[in-house]
Amino acid sequence: MDHTFLQNKKLLLVDDEPELLEMVTTILSDEGFGNLVTAVSVKEGISAVQKEKPDLAILDVCLPDGDGFSLMQQIRIFSDVPVIFLTAKDEAVDRLSGLGLGADDYIAKPFLPQELLFRIYAVLRRCYKEDTPFIALDGCTIDFSRAEIHKSGKTIPLTAKEYIFLETLARSEGRIVTVDTLCEALWGDNPFGYENSLNAHVRRIREKIETDPSKPVSLITVKGLGYKLNTRK
Repeated sequence: MDHTFLQNKKLLLVDDEPELLEMVTTILSDEGFGNLVTAVSVKEGISAVQKEKPDLAILDVCLPDGDGFSLMQQIRIFSDVPVIFLTAKDEAVDRLSGLGLGADDYIAKPFLPQELLFRIYAVLRRCYKEDTPFIALDGCTIDFSRAEIHKSGKTIPLTAKEYIFLETLARSEGRIVTVDTLCEALWGDNPFGYENSLNAHVRRIREKIETDPSKPVSLITVKGLGYKLNTRK
């Protein structure tokens, strides 16, 4: 799937740690996001949302003049911008506080660059729909609008789990998606213990999409990390 549509969106980063702010900015710039705004406090964050009207706000929970939760509450008075919380805290109470306020996602430091990008793309794609229901693989085409695979003149239906699995990979456009991320997408916030089930889904999906499931060229295992989906341009 083409990410250009999403990369044109304006992103606001609010964090008072210069090193982390620089790191996230570099990750996003290298990925192709060219419209980035930064702020280092609640006050600056509110001003940035009012003036810049970003398409997505990434908020640190701990800020020098308050916290990300209160910042989001103040933003909600005048804006419905999607919000991702980025914080060193990973306690359940903080997660529930953020999501309970209506945040779109929550990611804890330290994080892998690919995980951050996956979360950002997922939120942007949910909030800003792009009309790209088809992807082409080596031996078939996937129609996400109908949850179907078209292969060798046949139409093969996708189950709900297979659909979520393939859509999650397709959003990352050939990049690695971790096993944990895929399990969370399929089974929710407590994905532990589902690796065997994930492997079973992978086998069934390869039977559907690959010309030779024993020698996959589209759904690739990246040992020790996860999976990626090779699409045909």
